[in-house]
Amino acid sequence: MHFHDDALFPEVQEKQVITVAPYGPEWELDDFREDLPLTMEQHVQQAVDCYEAGATVLHIHVREEDGHGSKRLSKFNELLSGLREAVPDMILQVGGSISFAPEGDGADAKWLSDDTRHMLAELDPKPDQVTIAINTSQMNIMELMTEGDIEGTSMQRPELYDTYREMTVPAGPEWVEEHLRRLTANGIQPHFQLSSIPQLETVERLIRRGKYMGPLNLTWVGIGGGFDGPNPYNIMNFINRVPDGAILTLETLMRSVLPVNTLAIALGLHTRCGNEDTIWGKPGEKIKSVDQVKQLVRISHELGRDVATGKEARDIYRIGEQYNSVDETLAKLGYAPNRVAGQLGFTQHA
Repeated sequence: MHFHDDALFPEVQEKQVITVAPYGPEWELDDFREDLPLTMEQHVQQAVDCYEAGATVLHIHVREEDGHGSKRLSKFNELLSGLREAVPDMILQVGGSISFAPEGDGADAKWLSDDTRHMLAELDPKPDQVTIAINTSQMNIMELMTEGDIEGTSMQRPELYDTYREMTVPAGPEWVEEHLRRLTANGIQPHFQLSSIPQLETVERLIRRGKYMGPLNLTWVGIGGGFDGPNPYNIMNFINRVPDGAILTLETLMRSVLPVNTLAIALGLHTRCGNEDTIWGKPGEKIKSVDQVKQLVRISHELGRDVATGKEARDIYRIGEQYNSVDETLAKLGYAPNRVAGQLGFTQHA
């Protein structure tokens, strides 16, 4: 991304799009019962509260009545239907893992089968986005957790700690290409969740080879243990490689969430918060998802940057757009064109 001399002036920045992830699939209910919804009505109300506070993208997981993360697509359909009615302007983004929370003590924390995840393209009503991981990798979320982060929570149990410590993200090339094909065929925008520059490079190759032609919405996910950590050098190096036509959100975990989001606001990027990312405000003090949204709105206003409405966020994310060729996609995203036969030197758009 190119930063002009005036790039930090809020009046030339896009309005901030706030993503909220308020369903915390990795937590058990007793970890933060005041903020983790159980019933369908509570799931919908959580979205309404966060939307009214200023969030315009909703990252979706759903619980069964027993408190465990749901793996039933019918449950997602039920929630999507309620959300379409309650928050019609909100961008509905289904978490592509469906649920990675263990079902019982010592159970594996893992994504569902490839075939099951492909079925997210057939949800009804369809979401605006489904998140997609790139390149199979380790996802050890415990590596950056402090003692204070897990104190008094279910993650303090050794069997659960070890489960999350050993978790991996399955996202091989065959699955990725097929998943992109199914999502775009059904008019669902992929939202790429990227943990490092090599994953961004893979996305660029997919685009250059015609495997994906559409807007490029990215989240840099800095959660350590196989992913980048919340180091400013990691963040800036990643930003430097993102093309100018992409939309970039920053995501991390626990008490790094607020400073990283503040950086995103100042740089003209976009933010993500909610109990899936952190349940902590000040040390030892829990903070609800809706209050995290309100906090980001306050910081944005202090910096003079406006927060996008639901309809404005849809325009920024280019919801509903797809492109007709590799050349069009590269040009709209700000990538240099592909080299043509016999062409020497660096390539550039006319």
